[in-house]
Amino acid sequence: MEAALLDKLRAIVGPANVLTGVDLSPYVVEGRTPEAAVFPGSVEEARSVVEVAGAAGMPIVPWGGGTAASVGTPARRAGLVVGLARLARLIEHEPGDLTVTVEAGMTVAALQSALRARGQWLSLDPADPERATIGGVIAANASGPRRHLYGTARDLLIGVTVVTGEGAIVRGGGKVVKNVAGYDVPKLFAGSYGTLGILVEVTLKLRPAPDAERLVSVGFDRLKDAGAAARAVTASDLIPNALDLLDAEAGRALGLAAAPALVVGFDGLLEQVEWQCAELTRLTAPLGGHRIETLSPDTWSRLVTAARSAFDAPAALMKLAVLPAAVAETMEQGANAARQRGLGTAWSGHAGIGVLYAALASPPESPEPGPIATVLGEWRALARAGGGHAVLEAAPLAVKAHVPVWDDPGAAERIMQRIKAQLDPLNILNPGRFVAGI
Repeated sequence: MEAALLDKLRAIVGPANVLTGVDLSPYVVEGRTPEAAVFPGSVEEARSVVEVAGAAGMPIVPWGGGTAASVGTPARRAGLVVGLARLARLIEHEPGDLTVTVEAGMTVAALQSALRARGQWLSLDPADPERATIGGVIAANASGPRRHLYGTARDLLIGVTVVTGEGAIVRGGGKVVKNVAGYDVPKLFAGSYGTLGILVEVTLKLRPAPDAERLVSVGFDRLKDAGAAARAVTASDLIPNALDLLDAEAGRALGLAAAPALVVGFDGLLEQVEWQCAELTRLTAPLGGHRIETLSPDTWSRLVTAARSAFDAPAALMKLAVLPAAVAETMEQGANAARQRGLGTAWSGHAGIGVLYAALASPPESPEPGPIATVLGEWRALARAGGGHAVLEAAPLAVKAHVPVWDDPGAAERIMQRIKAQLDPLNILNPGRFVAGI
């Protein structure tokens, strides 16, 4: 990076908040090292940084906690990391309205701690909450097992402040739940992976903290029986806040006493939680359920990463969306496809909504990407056959060269490209990372 550009960035945020050289090691993605990392301390500083980078034609990588940094197609030039670590303040909490406004760099864990002190919580549980930032979670539309009842980040978002690729500050939505009488602009940025703007402030819907919460696992001898039990729970009078299915490998990684397993969460009044746990035992026993155990509270944060945790260094991670009724079958077919090529797998997923996470073990001897790419292609075909889709969340560049990260968006491609051109006409925000090359 030219010295003149570095000097401009240091003048905006202060010399201590611009990193270069070896200090950039935490921000290396796919072997690509950025040219600098800058950390604005206000919305205006963020706007000025984007404006200066845009004038220099410098690509920008918005950076929260880095938990989803490997998702997507890496840009040809790493460019400038714009970190949000200094934008981490709780701006306004309205307990009566059940809303909160925070800066995007605040971590999920820090926000939850502040809210629970006042008897409320954000019904969102992405992986690694100590690192994951609110802005990053919104940008990736990340979620966890409680998605079964409470939805994703997109469902909780009611207001945003964004710095666009032109250096403009755009505000959308508001600070109360019923505030939109036209296009719901905030939803546009949920799941956009930093390609449309840098989220700097967000307003979110909250819920009262439940009196009690419990997470239990039910072991099964066969994965298909666990899948049948998941369908039975969905059709019953139970109201779980989580309904996850784990194969044997993912179950062992989570430390379950019996696997495969169905992991179910309940919250509410203590009497309601206890009744639902007892009813779960009664419901699943005829279907082969056994070895029911109550899991420790820390299991919540590890549940969404159970599949990837089964291997020290997975060869690839894929996220698939299928019909809920096809979850167990897809797991078994995907594992068989890998087994035929000598590769191990681990699977977990939100059985009630049909979202699966699959980890592929590294080949025992051959580092060639061919077998890995073949299996990933077959997994994507399994998802598509049922009307679903798949995203390659992590893989070496050699594998990404053979397997597209994103599915073909079809007719939506033209619309997405036009939106990108409007909000980032210079194409400097994570260029090429997302669907349709935006």
